[in-house]
Amino acid sequence: MKTNTKKYYILLIGLLILFSSCYKEEKIVSEIPQVEPSEDPLDQYIRTNFLEAFGVAVRYRYVDRFVDPTKRVTPPRKELVEPMLGFLTEFWIEPFMEVENGETFFKNHVPAEIILIGSPIYNSDGTITLGTADAGARITLTEVNAFDEADEDWVFLQLRIIYHEFSHIVHQRYNLPANFQQISPEGYTSSGSWFNVTDEEALQRGFVTPYATSSFDEDFAETVASALYDPNFYKTYINDETDCTTQDCLARNEGRALIRRKFNAILAHYEQSTGVDLLEIRAIIQAKY
Repeated sequence: MKTNTKKYYILLIGLLILFSSCYKEEKIVSEIPQVEPSEDPLDQYIRTNFLEAFGVAVRYRYVDRFVDPTKRVTPPRKELVEPMLGFLTEFWIEPFMEVENGETFFKNHVPAEIILIGSPIYNSDGTITLGTADAGARITLTEVNAFDEADEDWVFLQLRIIYHEFSHIVHQRYNLPANFQQISPEGYTSSGSWFNVTDEEALQRGFVTPYATSSFDEDFAETVASALYDPNFYKTYINDETDCTTQDCLARNEGRALIRRKFNAILAHYEQSTGVDLLEIRAIIQAKY
């Protein structure tokens, strides 16, 4: 029995060596599946003008991973996607392309993805989410299905969203301007109650919008956005009212003084951190209206 056991053992070793040798000599060919580029004209437009030009993927088909699963949204109508992207090109991309250091700044900071949603995103507290910026990697824009370049309110809303969300990328990478948090520290709201603040109250506290009172970061982003899109930015938020005789007027001027400090800090911060002059960007945008 011992002799037979040794034979089987030797035979088994021989078979293992044989199989091992065959395995080493075989060439395994694994083909990587190639995904053919979409022939859809809209996808080709996106590939040429966004993906190839700036490395930006535009997502317009509804995918639930782009939205909180507890939220209900509507995808954008396909026929409105290209007009929406043309609108963003005109008012967001082209202004940066036209100023010194703007092209380099834009290409280095533009997010990898733009998500288009047809409707607003409704929240449980009664507010709506108009846009988001996720760590500089993604910007989500809503209300595409309401696209109407003749509607000033819609135009200003979309510009406010894209400028607001894009500015978040700046403070995420370069922090806030020095001492920004110390300019109006007592004006910020608590417990997410910014939506109970009126426009007048926000201005008197030194903020361009009620939402700006919600945090330092939102204050930064709202100020940048307002400065770029709002034709009345200087009249409303920067220049003092003259011949003030009421307490409200005096309070608004005090608020404007705080906003001026924030605005000047932001201009210097952009210039120093990115080499881009926001005032030149504003001038180009305003000339398009």
